[in-house]
Amino acid sequence: VQLQAYGGGLVQAGGSLRLSCAASGRTIRVYNMGWFRQAPGKEREFVAASTWSAGTTDYADSVKGRFTISRDNAKNTVYLQMNSLKPEDTAVYYCAAGVSRIVRQNYDYWGRGTLVTVSS
Repeated sequence: VQLQAYGGGLVQAGGSLRLSCAASGRTIRVYNMGWFRQAPGKEREFVAASTWSAGTTDYADSVKGRFTISRDNAKNTVYLQMNSLKPEDTAVYYCAAGVSRIVRQNYDYWGRGTLVTVSS
């Protein structure tokens, strides 16, 4: 499956952005879908995940209550709604697809990232 994330940009602190991840080559119905981010000088970290089997979601503590992951299987697209953005949310955001039961890691397919910059 090929993934392409888009929707990043520059936003002021407190603002909102919605990222999209369009998949092609295979349906996302059979994959867990995750969002990760990597800030300058830091390691890539887990942000959010949506499981295919149970339909559950999981969030990093740092974004819980502010970010929402959702999927539209008919459009083969996953979204990340980001509200109340903070400067520390600045990073390149990546979407990923995988089948591991450990939804915070072990993804098989990765898309190119999209840059989110939050100004203070």
